[in-house]
Amino acid sequence: MAKGPVGDWYKDARNTQGLLLDIFGVLYENGDEGPVVIPGSIEAVKKLKDAGIPVRFCTNNSTKTKAGLAKILLDLGFDVSESQLFPPPPAVSHVLKARNLRPYLIVMPDVLPQFADIAQTEPNCVVLGDAQTHFTYDNMNRAFQVLLSCPNPVLIAMGGGKYYQEAGEMKLDVGPFAKALEFASGIEAEIIGKPSKTFFLAALSDMGFSTDKVVMIGDDIISDVGGAQACGIRGVQVRTGKYRPRDEPHASVTPDGYVDNLLQAVDLFLAHR
Repeated sequence: MAKGPVGDWYKDARNTQGLLLDIFGVLYENGDEGPVVIPGSIEAVKKLKDAGIPVRFCTNNSTKTKAGLAKILLDLGFDVSESQLFPPPPAVSHVLKARNLRPYLIVMPDVLPQFADIAQTEPNCVVLGDAQTHFTYDNMNRAFQVLLSCPNPVLIAMGGGKYYQEAGEMKLDVGPFAKALEFASGIEAEIIGKPSKTFFLAALSDMGFSTDKVVMIGDDIISDVGGAQACGIRGVQVRTGKYRPRDEPHASVTPDGYVDNLLQAVDLFLAHR
């Protein structure tokens, strides 16, 4: 499958101050027996740290708390800290508190502690995460009823992806379930996660960098690459994770570059600094 790098995004590496990296499909993916490191990704992250390159890991993974996600990465051998991780649940929790929203949650059990201090009786909004087997008819129908019963209904989705890869198979992401509720209720979902501009800019704000000083590297050509480019951030597509040959070229998104994997991207980037 290796094709080698495409594009010259890395030639401006001296003027690039930091990187945004996706996690799932770039650092690791889930195999039949659990998380599996994508070859070269641990070395790539270490090289960036050794070179002093600021990194934020922007992910739509909403199956774990921030601490739970950090534990997975540390257990796999990645040298990362919680402060570098940008998953949707903490951002959603902040929004709910700021707007006094009481959510009806369709999320995985592991992420429920993120919302433990938020009132959930008489919900006035719906929050969808990577709920997988919890996207039952009863749960979706209850969410639909909540939206219809509220005078000012709010629908929040932790990401807008269509699908992801797990154990070699493509599986529905949260996006299609959000679209189903949009269709039924007539309410447009607020995306807190990729490809939301607000989500990308929050990561840049945390780094203190402008959009022209950062590169996003991900496996999702729409949410990672297209979302970043819509904010003025260069986007590079890796040929791992959910990448498929038909994505090259893509009908609606033209990445600033293609690379076989994260290690190839990091080596190109560091060689031109």
